[in-house]
Amino acid sequence: MLIVPEREIANLMTREAAFDAIEKVFAAMASGDAYNFPVVREAIGHEDALYGFKGGFDRAGLSLGLKAGGYWPNNLEKRNLINHQSTVFLFDPDTGKVKAMVGGNLLTALRTAAASSVSIKHLARENATVIGMVGAGHQATFQLRAALEQRKFEKVIGWNYHPEMLPNIEKVAHEAGVPFEAVDLPGMTEADVIISITSAFSPSLMADHVSPGTHIACMGTDTKGKQEVEAALLARASVFTDEVAQSVSIGEAQHAIAEGLIKDTDVAQLGAVINGTNPGRTSDHQITLFDGTGVGLHDLAVAAKVVDLAVEQGVAIDVDF
Repeated sequence: MLIVPEREIANLMTREAAFDAIEKVFAAMASGDAYNFPVVREAIGHEDALYGFKGGFDRAGLSLGLKAGGYWPNNLEKRNLINHQSTVFLFDPDTGKVKAMVGGNLLTALRTAAASSVSIKHLARENATVIGMVGAGHQATFQLRAALEQRKFEKVIGWNYHPEMLPNIEKVAHEAGVPFEAVDLPGMTEADVIISITSAFSPSLMADHVSPGTHIACMGTDTKGKQEVEAALLARASVFTDEVAQSVSIGEAQHAIAEGLIKDTDVAQLGAVINGTNPGRTSDHQITLFDGTGVGLHDLAVAAKVVDLAVEQGVAIDVDF
């Protein structure tokens, strides 16, 4: 078994490699060549933590495995650890033997950012110039760096429940040479693209905070009860997702469906847009929304890529297991 420790990931995986791996998995899912297993996600009753498993099998890429981990909201304050903690396990699909164990913390941030940036590539207007960020935590910095590579953005605007955290994304904007402005939520109407990346259980971004023609990537809702945007916003939008079954049960769509505003048949796979079987955006006035619930196949794809890179560079640890 090969082990790639968390400490090695930053020197191995790039945003470009993550984007390529995630885009290919979206396409494989939509074509039926890859599928995700049902998600297990539980509040464990200790440290307010959410813990679970995401897995799947990609027949095209021959990736089989799972990611175990979750969200420990007190980590940063109590232990100076990031709140998201996870590990990816890869198995040989021919034999069932474990192939690799890979640190999943940075990979989770990179693959989540890659997923939203793939949605921007395929769904945002080509002339988008203003990007809005709802959320300014650890994951938001990865989201913004990846997103800024998809369009010629001229301005970043941001809002966070704790305004003192906004310098996190302001720094990323300035590193890219793009001006930043803190706004109230109604100010998000200026944005052509909005990324929401929070762990909220009640909506912040409302339907009237979004202008016609906007693309929204909702990246924080991955558990029953979580919610970042008003359900009415999904009724105004063309809704796309990574995995429809997850979107309607643990993603943003769960609330719009519960309120009778949309049906599960109103939610399309982003991979179908990539494959050309769904037109995606059809007008400059259309609101598009990507409900990014996070799928196990994405974790497996970036983990498999990083194992290959670790072997090439001689930093993978080989253990007789």
